[in-house]
Amino acid sequence: MWVAIDKAYAVRLSYAISLHCTKERETMTAIAAVHASTMKAIVRDTYGSPDVLRLGEDEKPDLTDDGVLVRVHAASVARGDWYTLTGLYVGRAEMGLRKPKSRLIGGDFAGTVEAVGSDVTDVRPGDEVFGGRSGAFAEYVCARARSVALKPARLTFEEAAAVPTSALTALQGLRDKGELQPGQKVLINGASGGVGTFAVQIAKALGAEVTAVCSTRNVELVRSLGADHVVDYTRDDFTRSDERYDLLFDNAGSRSWSACKRVLKPRGTVVLVGGQMGNRVLGPVGHLVRMRLAALGSGRKLSFFVAKFNKPDMETLRELVEAGKVTPVIDRRYALSEVADAFRYMGEGHAQGKVVVTV
Repeated sequence: MWVAIDKAYAVRLSYAISLHCTKERETMTAIAAVHASTMKAIVRDTYGSPDVLRLGEDEKPDLTDDGVLVRVHAASVARGDWYTLTGLYVGRAEMGLRKPKSRLIGGDFAGTVEAVGSDVTDVRPGDEVFGGRSGAFAEYVCARARSVALKPARLTFEEAAAVPTSALTALQGLRDKGELQPGQKVLINGASGGVGTFAVQIAKALGAEVTAVCSTRNVELVRSLGADHVVDYTRDDFTRSDERYDLLFDNAGSRSWSACKRVLKPRGTVVLVGGQMGNRVLGPVGHLVRMRLAALGSGRKLSFFVAKFNKPDMETLRELVEAGKVTPVIDRRYALSEVADAFRYMGEGHAQGKVVVTV
């Protein structure tokens, strides 16, 4: 009997010691990761196609006084990342003329706060956050406090990483540039992509009557997001409709000013937020210039902008998500080592919602 008891005790003791050692190893591994000077990251040394991207190592970012050091759990691919990758010539004065100033790439992320700067008071280590900072396809990122917010509790890290830039673009474009009011009619061209899926939901949250334009395969998706009317552009030309809109939110950049003007009310507004990705010299800028010149003297307003991170708008997005008024749409998920494939897919221009990378 005593032999049996001793054996059972020995087994339990052995298990307890093993469990303690495992936890201790995990703790030591976590501590070592926090204090390491390098990190895994997607790096590139030149502009080009997704083929120039590789998984390598880079310096772990330093914590600044106004910064939040985040252990990244997920990131997402945005259209701006494509221009950063390929080296849009019109933007190289800032990005680097012959080669990128930074080896890192990526913008939107979600993760856990590791440390905060001396000036930061609204988040603390251990908080789950989402936000934006260049170099997000990496294990760590140090973002300014104004560019992060507490992650909505109802979202996973992958879902939260899909929100920042695309949702900010939709919010600022509709509310600020388009001055959309309850009861107004808005047409969203390009309603099934990263920005478009947020635009449909935010426009509804602002009280507008929403008409969404997309291809056949996306009709049911867009309708499920709350669109009042859906136009399948493969069957119907929305610019030949008898409807007139207060606001045209153009996320596709596929139509001329004369075509867009036909569906605008006399004091209507066009907000340009996207364009064709094929032109490496000017990107969407060429389309913007043509549209702006054609709009002169028409009585309609044309606006183009790039979304800017700020704390109040990040909080607004968090509140909209928590209230169930906005839900990110994720098309595909990739591992960090598969970022090149994520870019290739996004570059095809047919993603439904967002493309997400798990770090």
